[in-house]
Amino acid sequence: MLLDQDRCYRAVASRDARFDGLFITAVRTTRIYCRPSCPATTPKRANVEFLPTAGAAQQRGYRACRRCLPDAVPGSPDWNGRADLAARAMRLITDGVVERDGVTGLAHRLGYSERHLNRVLAAELGAGPLALARAHRAHTARLLIETTALAMADVAFAAGFASVRQFNDTVREVYGVPPTTLRTAAARHRGAVPAVAGTLVLRLPYRPPFDATGLLAFFADRALDGVESVVNGTYRRTLRLPHGVATVALTPADGYVAATLRMADPRDLGPAVARLRRLLDLDADPVAVDEVLGADPALAASVAAVPGIRLAGTVDGVEQALRAVLGQQVSVAAARTTTARLAAALGERLPGGLAADGPDLVFPTASAIAERGTEVLTGPARRTASVVGLATALADGTLVLDPGRDPDELCAELTALPGIGPWTAGYLSMRLLGAPDELLPGDLAVRRGAETLGLPSDVDGLSRHAARWRPWRSYAATHLWRAAATAPRTRRSA
Repeated sequence: MLLDQDRCYRAVASRDARFDGLFITAVRTTRIYCRPSCPATTPKRANVEFLPTAGAAQQRGYRACRRCLPDAVPGSPDWNGRADLAARAMRLITDGVVERDGVTGLAHRLGYSERHLNRVLAAELGAGPLALARAHRAHTARLLIETTALAMADVAFAAGFASVRQFNDTVREVYGVPPTTLRTAAARHRGAVPAVAGTLVLRLPYRPPFDATGLLAFFADRALDGVESVVNGTYRRTLRLPHGVATVALTPADGYVAATLRMADPRDLGPAVARLRRLLDLDADPVAVDEVLGADPALAASVAAVPGIRLAGTVDGVEQALRAVLGQQVSVAAARTTTARLAAALGERLPGGLAADGPDLVFPTASAIAERGTEVLTGPARRTASVVGLATALADGTLVLDPGRDPDELCAELTALPGIGPWTAGYLSMRLLGAPDELLPGDLAVRRGAETLGLPSDVDGLSRHAARWRPWRSYAATHLWRAAATAPRTRRSA
């Protein structure tokens, strides 16, 4: 990734927080790396270099600034906005694939050799997959050290380190102090609010503006009884994570989203945070999106009224794919009723202690639906066959849904399955991959929203007009969905 060094320095000199997460400032004289908005004295231009990732900085021997915490910032929007190998790899690395499957497993998922993957990531991101995963482990370890009462040995293995010694050495190298010092400092700053056993309370930062109201309304319209709920401005739901189940409560605040996590296995912290950030599109650059969309007079009023609109993501590709197929060609309410009935029949209840006062039902696995879906599902036989066929493909590994998929390949594999068309494939690209440029011009709600705003409502006319919205047509579609809510209700996208 080529960085404009002069532009980066100007951002650092102005302490512009909009650039936090887009690059790292590494100071040669102190051997410390910072976020661009670090409040410390601005270093001389000759003494700094700008790097694309924390992993690149750590590989060059820099340690993280303990004043500005450069790992506690929104991620780069490139990881969701791009579909190239480096971006796909970063999405899987943050999901913990290297910790679970090694670099070999990461390369296999991406469809490239380890050698080629190392070469591309080193060229694009300044570090190979091991160094990038190490930076991610260090960040996860810091969160566990500062927000839990876990013993340090438990923190080490939960964060993905192979040994306590490796954990201690990495924390010292990255943060400049031993783990116990980080915990002591965190307790001092936390004051009278102690870490609660079994519960992690995290701040997930975002770049303002942030349309939290729109996201909560989207989730509330589609909430499945027992699986998720939106009450008093907080979204709660159950999670199926790589090592176990969990629950989360998400409450938007000024500059961050407060996340209260309860997990069966602390090794799932890293993947949980990555999935929650994708769920809420927290790494987006809303200023860049609004600038392009607001330049169109037809969307200008909508953008001005709802700045910082976000794409609703997903925490589970399997769940989202099955829900999307169940929601084809029916209203949101009908899809929610059918899917809630399926979840109640085949889902799993959480073990005691995890549910607290929120949802306690985990969405069923693909295997459960493949085996028993025909017993539970009602309605058109073709839809039932499509759902069971999709679940079977997911259960036996014929179809893999993860954030590292290539969008074009994923759409081709989905549309090859019986009963799955271009709308479902495009919609899943938006929700699973965060694809920023999916318009879904055939969607009835998109077309109704276009008509409401005085835009062409036929597929061809809308597609031609939407060319000016590139590369943010997914966000434009979200604006059109919002506009459609003011039109008479008949059918809406699932």
